[in-house]
Amino acid sequence: MAQRVLYPMAQVPDPPYPMPPVHKQLGQILLEMSLVDERKIDEALEHQRRMPGTKIGQAMVDLGFIDEIQLTKALCRQFRLPFVDLSRARLSPQVIDLVPRQVVSDFPVVPVKIHESRLLLATDDPMVTFASDDLRFVLNRDISFALTPSSALANARAESYGIGERVAASTRGPSPEVDEADEDAPIIRLVHQMFEQALADRASDIHVEPLEDRVRVRYRVDGVCYEANSLDLELAGPVITRLKVMARMDIAEHRKPQDGRINLRLMQRPIDVRVSLLPSTTGESIVMRLLDREAGLVDLETLGFIGEDMNRFERIIKRPNGIFLVTGPTGSGKTTTLYAAIKRLNKPNVKIITAENPVEYNLPGVNQSEVRHNIGLDFSRILRSMLRQAPNIILVGEIRDRETAEIAIQAALTGHLVFSTLHTNDAPSALTRLRDMGVKPFLVSTAVTAIMAQRLVRKLCLSCRQPVKPAPSLLASVGLEQSDVEGRNVFRAVGCRECRFEGYKGRVGLFELFVMDPQTREITFRGGSTQEIRAQARLSGGLRSLRQDGVRKVLAGTTTIEEILRVTGELTAADA
Repeated sequence: MAQRVLYPMAQVPDPPYPMPPVHKQLGQILLEMSLVDERKIDEALEHQRRMPGTKIGQAMVDLGFIDEIQLTKALCRQFRLPFVDLSRARLSPQVIDLVPRQVVSDFPVVPVKIHESRLLLATDDPMVTFASDDLRFVLNRDISFALTPSSALANARAESYGIGERVAASTRGPSPEVDEADEDAPIIRLVHQMFEQALADRASDIHVEPLEDRVRVRYRVDGVCYEANSLDLELAGPVITRLKVMARMDIAEHRKPQDGRINLRLMQRPIDVRVSLLPSTTGESIVMRLLDREAGLVDLETLGFIGEDMNRFERIIKRPNGIFLVTGPTGSGKTTTLYAAIKRLNKPNVKIITAENPVEYNLPGVNQSEVRHNIGLDFSRILRSMLRQAPNIILVGEIRDRETAEIAIQAALTGHLVFSTLHTNDAPSALTRLRDMGVKPFLVSTAVTAIMAQRLVRKLCLSCRQPVKPAPSLLASVGLEQSDVEGRNVFRAVGCRECRFEGYKGRVGLFELFVMDPQTREITFRGGSTQEIRAQARLSGGLRSLRQDGVRKVLAGTTTIEEILRVTGELTAADA
């Protein structure tokens, strides 16, 4: 049911009641009650200008500055009326019988009690008090009024008279951003339901996208987007504004992209939300990356290494110096892999320093620095300073320019173990990528010790997977023959309630790992191509491609051929 709270008289168009005398403005009352400050009033006025028809008090509720009860009590001061909370009381049948259903349908009121022939009516609309003569005539008795929150009035009308719909009560506990009272505000409740549902569905991202006729809310679960909700277009403004306020963005700016961050506590877990806003032709689109600080830190054993790969990885990260690069596109789990390595190496006698943008998870015992471009604190500056801290291990969130790459290489050549990431499609192309940045080939060939490319594929749901005999054409697409699967179980995705009928639940990594040897260093030193480096790595180091690692996981019953093709389908035949 739409809220019906009314505010300063000049803002009410064509009231059906006589105009009241002038009262103190609602904003001034809220200031006196120390519920808001001047900045919040200015933000609410800006929200009101962008949302025609929204009253100043409702704007403050939408923005989370006050809650419904605080607003109602401020209105009680403004109109000198008592306060009653119908959510804490149940109307008696005798009182309900005193007011016909038609009267409750025509006026936003419900009867509360009768005392010495005077009937007390609760309303969320102070203007109703100026229609007291009409109500007194219809009910044929003396009446008085009290104000109640809109949600409480809506529930009372629905329960006692069957008018309108009941507003669902929230059962969530408080969080750092929203307390119990704030949850009475519909927009705040809607936004927090969005976060809680995303967390319950194991979503990594929330996409709020205004379209021409609606607001689409999508979750990314296990790397795949699906539509979780569709909101009325009129909710676009309040929802986007609420998210901007939570992320500490400029709510008055609608032309430029913005970035922000939200800290929440949901389901008894701290959640860090990275927020990105991008203006579009149909409104402002928001993408929120959910970082579960407890679930995000994993052990090496859960990454998905098979066989000897785990031993090779552990030998690499235990080297005393050199650069270890992890490559892949955004969202491929590079940071998770490096965090797992740091977690394994984190001991009291080892000093570890990180430079990240942003710091995604807190690692106890590790010195973590966050990039802040607005003050000139970038990767290269942090890296240059951290070398004076005498670390054993350095983690650089990403190498994206020549300066950062050269400082990382100098750190590796002077006795430090450096972990970092690059955005390349496979492992061998990381060497040519560094050369393209302007790093001298002899430095690249000397400092880099190992490179690993990775992707994430969805794991089969163990509750519903079923054995299947793949078609010869499907086997051939990943380089298998019928004889390769004889005596092995290859499974297909089915879908059940456990996996939201997707057939998959959770993700596991595909890895392409190779260690630099003298022959590979020689090719890199003389500026050899990616194809030459790959051929040599296969010959001398037994390089196994991402698709080949995926085939191993298909034969182990972890995932499907279709999923391997979905993730590695962009690779060329030579890469695969």
